[in-house]
Amino acid sequence: MKSNMPNIFIQDYDYSLSQEKIAISPLKNRDESKLLIYNAGNIKHQIFKDLPEFLPPDGLLIFNNTKVIPARINLTKDSGTKIEVFLLKPIQGDLATQSILNQDSETIWECLVGNKKRWKVDEQINQSIYIDSKEIILTFQWHKRTENLIRITWNEPILFAQILDAVGQIPLPPYLEREVDPEDKNRYQTIFAKESGAVAAPTASLHFSKEVFQSLKKQGIKELYLTLHVGAGTFLPVKEENVQNHPMHREQLIFSKEFIQNLQDHEGPYIPVGTTSMRALESLYWAGVWLIEGLEIPQTGFNIPKEFPYLPRNPLIQTKDSLEKVLAFMQDNGIQEWVISTELLIMPGYQLRFCDAIITNFHQPKSTLLVLVSAIIGDAWKQVYQEAILQDYRFLSYGDACLFFK
Repeated sequence: MKSNMPNIFIQDYDYSLSQEKIAISPLKNRDESKLLIYNAGNIKHQIFKDLPEFLPPDGLLIFNNTKVIPARINLTKDSGTKIEVFLLKPIQGDLATQSILNQDSETIWECLVGNKKRWKVDEQINQSIYIDSKEIILTFQWHKRTENLIRITWNEPILFAQILDAVGQIPLPPYLEREVDPEDKNRYQTIFAKESGAVAAPTASLHFSKEVFQSLKKQGIKELYLTLHVGAGTFLPVKEENVQNHPMHREQLIFSKEFIQNLQDHEGPYIPVGTTSMRALESLYWAGVWLIEGLEIPQTGFNIPKEFPYLPRNPLIQTKDSLEKVLAFMQDNGIQEWVISTELLIMPGYQLRFCDAIITNFHQPKSTLLVLVSAIIGDAWKQVYQEAILQDYRFLSYGDACLFFK
């Protein structure tokens, strides 16, 4: 069946972003970022700590509780040659990444490898680290060089999460063009980060402080938490002229039965915090559609292809029916948490199921995230971004925030 993916041209999502507009470091206080609010053609300028008073009192905020892992590892060969390994994702697609971090002797990951040509196929690289004054010898070797798969082994029964804490660095976005500072370990992480596995932060949530959460509680605004492990693909530029041809990056999602039931029971606006939360919510809907349409769930791990939401369907499946089908599937299979992955590409013309408003940051020119924003507010993104540049907003991961109403 032919997909009805719209023809969206990436050149229409270009704007001039000078290096000086990119926030290189975070502000001293998380909640003192600027907040641009766009609603039905009107723009307001606020401070992020004021956010709760501009949200609907019956709104539900959905957060991504993923935790960034220190995924960047610098190695040195015996010859002195430097090799950089950037962990992308473990190869066991049907296991949650946070459980793979509990492996205690070896693990295999897909990686980006800097200076790859200097690391031969049969060559091992050893690295010595100390944990609790005990020396640990790590061995890095190719598992499949053509696919950038690396096997990491170590000589003591210690969790890989602890190994990473000792050997790795927080993977700052490449456009920051600077070394990691000590404060990045805390500030490139949300205050509610819980499930380890991301290699990039869900940056819209970086603005939330304890004080903002207290204000939300006073207003009676509810919150829910899901997990989407943000991948490095979120920074990939769109090189295809037509966005539908962009090879969309795959990210892992984890939903609990309790989360889905609470989502189902909510009556009022849905407000995802960040593009990752929105992508996860919409993917959950399509997982239910997949089940309703009687398609097979592979044993090796279930992924939602980017074309799937754009296949012609009549009538459209209701959101409530989709969620009920997912809950029934989990019940029938004794699943408390469902681990799936998604290649969902949200573009103008896509019908949103879980977004009455979104809290997000300002995104790179010609990016899939900017295309996603235009699926919510249409061409008004141009007016909003122009205004943000004129008002000296800070852009990208450590930058300021927006609240967009659909």
